[in-house]
Amino acid sequence: MPLFGSTFSPKKTPPRKCASLSNLHLLDRSSREIELGLEYGIPTMNLTGQSLKFENGQWVAESGSFMGDHREMQRLRKRNQQLEEENNLLQLKVDILLDMLSETTAESHLMEKELEELKHHSQRRK
Repeated sequence: MPLFGSTFSPKKTPPRKCASLSNLHLLDRSSREIELGLEYGIPTMNLTGQSLKFENGQWVAESGSFMGDHREMQRLRKRNQQLEEENNLLQLKVDILLDMLSETTAESHLMEKELEELKHHSQRRK
């Protein structure tokens, strides 16, 4: 028995009418594209004066604007090649230094072992 009156009971919502009042869903795909303007074309953008377009999942420079920066591209390729060669040389130097370090460490361990054996041997004589 409720204390202050009747229990809460919300009104039931009326059933919905038709899902859409528009008849565009009845049109075929090509008619909908024409009607709604869904034909976008190839996406393009302009960065620092260079026009790019999106083709096959990658951004590709359009031929007209790409030729203007040909010298810059050659300079960047040459610099990239120099940096790759420098990187390879530095990796080789690091490998050589690691080999030298491991060789020195092994020699040090051998000398320590020999020293311990000599100490142990000299203590037996006494």
